[in-house]
Order: sequence, then structure tokens, then C-alpha cells
Amino acid sequence: MCRMSEIAQLAAQIFRNAAGRDRFLVAIAGAPGSGKSTLAEQLVELLKEAPAALVPMDGFHYDNSVIESRGLAKRKGAPETFDVEGLRATVERLRAGGFDIAVPLFDRSADLARAGASIVAARDRIVIVEGNYLLLDEAPWRELKNKFDLTIFLDVPRGILAHRLVQRWLDQGLPEAQARERAFSNDMVNAERVITARLEPDITIAFRE
Repeated sequence: MCRMSEIAQLAAQIFRNAAGRDRFLVAIAGAPGSGKSTLAEQLVELLKEAPAALVPMDGFHYDNSVIESRGLAKRKGAPETFDVEGLRATVERLRAGGFDIAVPLFDRSADLARAGASIVAARDRIVIVEGNYLLLDEAPWRELKNKFDLTIFLDVPRGILAHRLVQRWLDQGLPEAQARERAFSNDMVNAERVITARLEPDITIAFRE
């Protein structure tokens, strides 16, 4: 989506904006399949001397048992299947800084979130949080935006998203019919929600071939 030169320029901008700050929080939002995780990882690598840390929103998925008890098994990945209050509390702790903070990570192989799976160290000056709904203009999600110092949205055409999301399920071993069903019955529904109900970001990065 972005050339490495453009990613380097973005990293430089973040570094400049964070100058003189003990803690600088960046949100990277976008639809499923938009490339948030890849961009976030690249930025953290480029900013490692800051130093920088990464917090994926997927770690705040409810456990499958909770999702199933709420009748949301077929909608996993929708906003309602995340612990948004837990995410908000963690973002507030990250913003305050001053101590090591344990954060959860999502284990795709086990299909569940693992508590305390990563540490954002007190010395990590830049923290990048990435996730689908960080700029969602719905309560209570919209309250997250003002907790970040810089917000970025990845704008990817729906056709590209659909192709990537089908391929994601194919890569996990699903037959094509099932992969397409999963992508269009859930993932693209979530993508549409992200695209059409979003708060204005500080930076929009449009997809480029």
C-alpha cells in the first residue's frame, strides 16, 4: 500500500511530533484487510530507537465463550465482540505512562486473546495502537479518539478489501466457497461499518497500487 519511503516519512513525522514527550500515542485504524498490522509493525521497527511499542486492538476480543453466550459467534470481529471499556482503560494507562504495562495479544492459531502477553515498557516513548474501530463514530468507541495524539486511517477500496479477506481465509485452509462466505457475511459487513461510520483522522493514507 505504501512505499517504504512514504512509511519512513510517516515515521519521521511521528518522531518529530513526539519530541519532548514522555509518551506519544498513535492510532492506526482501517477496515479488516486494510494493512493496519503491517504498517504498524513497520513503523515500530523504524521507531525502535525512540523506543516504540505496538498494541494491537485484537487482544481485546472477548473470549469465545462470552461471544457465544451473547449470540455473536457468527459476528466475531464486530465492535460488539470487543471489550471496548478494557481497551479504553488500557489506553488511558498507556497515556499516563511511568510504569510497565501488560497488554493482551490475540493468538490466531488458538483463536483467542492471551492476557498479559506483551509489555509496553515505561521507557517506550511512542506507542502505536492499531485496530479496526479506533475511529468508529459510535458510542462508546468515539470516546477513544481524543486519547490519541495522532490518528491515521487507511483508506482501501472495497474490492481490494474483499479480495484480501477471501485470500486470508483461503490461506487458513478454508475451501473457496467457505472463504467467500466468511468474508462477505461478516468481514465485509464489518469493513462497511468502519468505512461509513468513522471520525475524521489526522492523516488519511489512500491505497496505491
